[in-house]
Amino acid sequence: MFGKRSFGTADLDAPAPPPPAAGAAIATRPQRQDPKTAPKAETAEGFAGLSHDSDGRKLSRKPADVAKRAEDVAPKRDAIAEIVREQSDYYHATKTTIYTALLNTIDLSQLAQLDIKQAGEEIRDIVAELVAIKNVSMSATEQDHLVQDIINDVLGYGPLEPLLARDDIADIMVNGAHRVFIEVGGKVQLTNVRFRDNQQLMNICQRIVSQVGRRVDESSPICDARLPDGSRVNVIAPPLSLDGPTLTIRKFKKDKLTMGNLVQWGSISPEGAKVLGIIGASRCNVLISGGTGSGKTTLLNCLTAYIDPAERVVTCEDAAELQLQQPHVVRLETRPPNLEGSGQITMRDLVKNCLRMRPERIIVGEVRGPEAFDLLQAMNTGHDGSMGTLHANSPREAVSRMESMITMGGYGLPSKTIREMISGSIDVIVQAARLRDGSRRITHITEVLGLEGDVVITQDLFIYDITGEDAQGGVVGRHRSTGIARPRFWDRARYYGLERELADALDASE
Repeated sequence: MFGKRSFGTADLDAPAPPPPAAGAAIATRPQRQDPKTAPKAETAEGFAGLSHDSDGRKLSRKPADVAKRAEDVAPKRDAIAEIVREQSDYYHATKTTIYTALLNTIDLSQLAQLDIKQAGEEIRDIVAELVAIKNVSMSATEQDHLVQDIINDVLGYGPLEPLLARDDIADIMVNGAHRVFIEVGGKVQLTNVRFRDNQQLMNICQRIVSQVGRRVDESSPICDARLPDGSRVNVIAPPLSLDGPTLTIRKFKKDKLTMGNLVQWGSISPEGAKVLGIIGASRCNVLISGGTGSGKTTLLNCLTAYIDPAERVVTCEDAAELQLQQPHVVRLETRPPNLEGSGQITMRDLVKNCLRMRPERIIVGEVRGPEAFDLLQAMNTGHDGSMGTLHANSPREAVSRMESMITMGGYGLPSKTIREMISGSIDVIVQAARLRDGSRRITHITEVLGLEGDVVITQDLFIYDITGEDAQGGVVGRHRSTGIARPRFWDRARYYGLERELADALDASE
């Protein structure tokens, strides 16, 4: 269709990489099979998507199995790891050769006119012929993986595609072209996924950020962006990143999580989840606090499920990742400056503007600067039920961080005035944490009672007590109520007709 059988002389003469030596993964050359009729791979991850830990041992597909180590089969796994590395080197060298020949064969302008499915079929046919012409020594399954990887390189996100397809991976961390880490089950593991070179990695970073109107280059080497599914992306490029472009992707699960999922995984008790649902439905102002990777955004998404569908909600984010299900949602996103250094729209600009948009609730994806002042103003001026997240290690530290961020704005307000604003605006602080075994727990549900002198007074409704660890090294603990029978937001819950449910939840937790 676009020169798919008109191979150039240089393409035909370029030899494929020599096959591995005897005793490696491929000892003999298999009979060539048509990729369309060849048996498919058993898994959808692809050859480049298989992940291994630092010792080369293959990871389990299930997060619950990641922490288990079978020491009695370690020598066997180490031998297999050596074979995988040798085979992987040959595989990647072959893929580079075929990919280069493909680019010299096809007409990219005509390829761009096709839809993704048609373009993929055309590339598949060309690569199959190139594999036959170059006498590639690979099994049928590996050839099928090779074709799919090259399609991903041309049309998708290259070696990242198999990792993005796996729902058990929470984070993807690329430290240059040859070091790719993933987080599975709360543990970070090294994979054998790699890029051809730093230029291919940089091209993929450009492809990702350009989809949301961002750019990353030497003049703008730091960029926050998102994938179409809402996954958060951060890129930092040379010269700031010394070992090549660094790409970090915080993935979102395809299936949207609910509070029931958090209960099922032990992140919160059923009674605590019921109290959180009442807090969300009765329009309490909520601040979700926690460290990096503790599940703040996931918890915020779960809380928004209790917002009444009739309410108008405006969200403000640096990279839009919230997944609200309500029909009346306005999503706002910040904008970086252009090449001339102008046109920047900050989070504070968005929060100030959304006050003029007749919102009933304002949700700030992450509070990290002077916009904290505007969010508190909104919470205290009729926009009940507003929510936001920030980084802090405890509810008490969350209050201190809010005060610090307002002070950074240069308002010159006395500390007592700022604390009065905080105590008068925020009703509940929910603390999330990632424990040492990788599990995520809601460790505190804390009320903000008011100001006593110069001190903001808080009281815990639910806390998480760590009692020990199990045989696999996992943290064991339990959520418990502190015995508060009538929290401060009791009257608000009664206004919305939820006081009986609140009383039942608090009684059942004792």
